[in-house]
Amino acid sequence: MADPQIPQKSPYGVDVEAGKSYFWCSCGKSAKQPFCDGSHADTEFTPVKYEAQESKKLFFCGCKFTKGQPLCDGSHNAL
Repeated sequence: MADPQIPQKSPYGVDVEAGKSYFWCSCGKSAKQPFCDGSHADTEFTPVKYEAQESKKLFFCGCKFTKGQPLCDGSHNAL
């Protein structure tokens, strides 16, 4: 499997809304980071759906190497 592009080596802080679905970009090509804009069409990557259970601030992975997709797990510290 190819490696994703790294749009930034830090997480994206996002205020999510309870009951709303979010589609995290896993390829790193989206112009609407950290979310998908369809740029993965020519890759083997697919977006990761996240359904917010409550309204709060979350940190979505920006380096695309997290083991806890779509949320940051600190993997960017090893890049």
